[in-house]
Amino acid sequence: MKLLENILNHNEKFVAEKKYEEFETTKFPNKKMVILTCMDTRLLELLPKALNVGNGDVKIVKNAGALVAHPFGSIMRSLLVAVYQLQADEVLVIGHHDCGMSGMKPEIMLEEMKKRGISEETLETLAYSGIDVNGWLKGFENVKESVAHSVDMINNHPLMSKEIPVHGLVIDPATGKLDLVINGYES
Repeated sequence: MKLLENILNHNEKFVAEKKYEEFETTKFPNKKMVILTCMDTRLLELLPKALNVGNGDVKIVKNAGALVAHPFGSIMRSLLVAVYQLQADEVLVIGHHDCGMSGMKPEIMLEEMKKRGISEETLETLAYSGIDVNGWLKGFENVKESVAHSVDMINNHPLMSKEIPVHGLVIDPATGKLDLVINGYES
C-alpha cells in the first residue's frame, strides 16, 4: 500500500471515530504567540513539550532552518498574519543544534537535483534569469548567528510593530534544552 493510501485510510477511521474532538480549539492562539522553527522531524513533538505548549496555544511556522530569508516572502507574511489577524503578541524564533541547514553545501543539493531529473539547461536558464541558485540553497555556519539574523529581519521589518517582542532561542534536539540567544523584552 502506498503512503497516501495509508494516510487516507487512517483519516477515514479518525473522522468516523470522532477522534478530532480532543483537538477542538479556535484559530486564535491561547498564549498569543507565534513560533518560527525548523521543520526537523525531531522537533515535531519535542518542541511543544519543551515549551509547555499544547494544541491551540501557539501558531507555529516551519521551514528549513527557521530562517527569514526574504523580507517579503511567505515566512514573513505568515508572521505578520499571526500578529495582525490572529492575535499573536510575541514572536519566538527557535533554531536547533545539528540542523540540516548548518553547513549545507548547494553543490551537493544541485547534484541530487540532477540525479532526479533537473537538467543542466534548467539551471543555466535560472542563472541567465538572474537567480543565484547556489546562494539560495546555501545554509548557515552558526545556528545562533542564524537565529539572530532572523530575529533582526523580523524586528526591522517595516510592517512589524515595534511593540512586538521577538525572541531568539536554540533548542537541543536530543534533550529539549533551550538556550536564549536574544531576549525580545530587552531589545
